[in-house]
Amino acid sequence: MTIGQYLRPSADHLPVARWWTPDEFAALRADAEAMGFAHVEASPLTRSSYHARAAADAVTATLAATS
Repeated sequence: MTIGQYLRPSADHLPVARWWTPDEFAALRADAEAMGFAHVEASPLTRSSYHARAAADAVTATLAATS
C-alpha cells in the first residue's frame, strides 16, 4: 500500500487543502499494517512506484508463508 501527500503540480491544479504531518503518516502506516497489509509506504513524497520491488517482495513472502 502507498499513502502519499497530494502535491499541486502547477498553479492550474487544485491547491493543497491540508498538509499531513509525519506523525499522521506513521499512524496511517501502523493502521494499514494492523489490517494485514504486507508492505506499507507512507510519507509526504510516497508515490505508487516508491519501493515497488520491496512491496512486491513483501507480498510474495506473505503469500509463501500462508501457503
